Amino acid sequence: MKFVDEAPIFVAAGKGGNGCLSFRREKFVENGGPDGGDGGDGGSVYLEGDASLNTLIDYRYQPKYRAADGEKGRPAQCTGAKGDDVILKVPVGTTIIDAETNEILGDIKAAGEQLMVAHGGWHGLGNLRFKSSTNRAPRKTTHGSEGQQRTLKLELKVLADVGLLGLPNAGKSTFIRAVSSAKPKVANYPFTTLVPNLGVVKVQAHRSFVVADLPGLIEGASEGAGLGIRFLKHLTRCRVLLHLVDMAPFDESNPTENALAIAKELDAFSPTLAERERWLVLNKADLLPEEEFNARCDELIEAMDWQGPVFKIAGINQQGTEELAGRLMDHLEAVWEAEEEDPDKAEAELQAQEQMQREARERIAELRERYHARKAERKAAGEDGGDDDDWNEDDYDVEFVYEP
Repeated sequence: MKFVDEAPIFVAAGKGGNGCLSFRREKFVENGGPDGGDGGDGGSVYLEGDASLNTLIDYRYQPKYRAADGEKGRPAQCTGAKGDDVILKVPVGTTIIDAETNEILGDIKAAGEQLMVAHGGWHGLGNLRFKSSTNRAPRKTTHGSEGQQRTLKLELKVLADVGLLGLPNAGKSTFIRAVSSAKPKVANYPFTTLVPNLGVVKVQAHRSFVVADLPGLIEGASEGAGLGIRFLKHLTRCRVLLHLVDMAPFDESNPTENALAIAKELDAFSPTLAERERWLVLNKADLLPEEEFNARCDELIEAMDWQGPVFKIAGINQQGTEELAGRLMDHLEAVWEAEEEDPDKAEAELQAQEQMQREARERIAELRERYHARKAERKAAGEDGGDDDDWNEDDYDVEFVYEP
């Protein structure tokens, strides 16, 4: 199953049924009077969270959905049947956006949670409704109203508490394998991670959190280079970002320059995301002598003027990973408790997430437009622009799953 985190769809609610114009006609009943019933309401369209889904691929192949119309009213004061609703299953973590107004209609944050995205039309009134003392035989009815129609954009953002970011081969996939049962691909070459991988970190019984491993960033990612920029939006729901730095890169590059490059790309992508709680994780302590490793760490911390938490680990042999997982669990529980006690903090967090998602959406849309503009220019000039589109989700035939 392919990983698809965006999908445009069209939804149309059903039309309300028309009211009925009818008079009672029965043997031995004189002047039976009006008996036309109301029409039925049109069906509505709902989105519902489903924990068993983790991709929007179904909506790439079937983008149009219509609810049933309400039936028209009938004689003998019979009301028309209501149109059947359409309930569309989406993964938990899906954001629904009106494509025409860019209004965020809502988020599906739990399994079974529903959101109405298109309201069915109201029923029409039969002539029975207009009977009065001065109008004993009304011939007036009303038509049912049209159902709501919308073009929507579905965006899936993984529901993770902790997000990993860093250059390719910084050890992100190795780290998630060390702290959870997730088994992302690990190899001695860059770009082994093509889509997000999720793992559940169990610190103790009934104490756990979800960590997300994203494709590595490279320099120039904020301008569209590499894969990681497409998935940075998944970090907007994370409460803590772990910036993993390879302190012994195989290409002998400078770890300090690499760390500064990632910080720069993050700020260019979303300034609000760059201000998120971020911890520095200096990886691959097992590949260097202790003195040399500590010297490189001190140099990097000084160059970045880092004031936040710093952890020195070796993911391959789980050195320091247990302590880091414990500290993360304590921090997350403190954050959750503070938001539960203070609604203002919870509201501020929600607004920050919405701001990050808005900045991410605008940045990715800008890069898409720039890419297609360059492609059109090459085509107009007679050059072969190639068929490879970095923004085609179908290129990545990989599924992401939660692993306990």
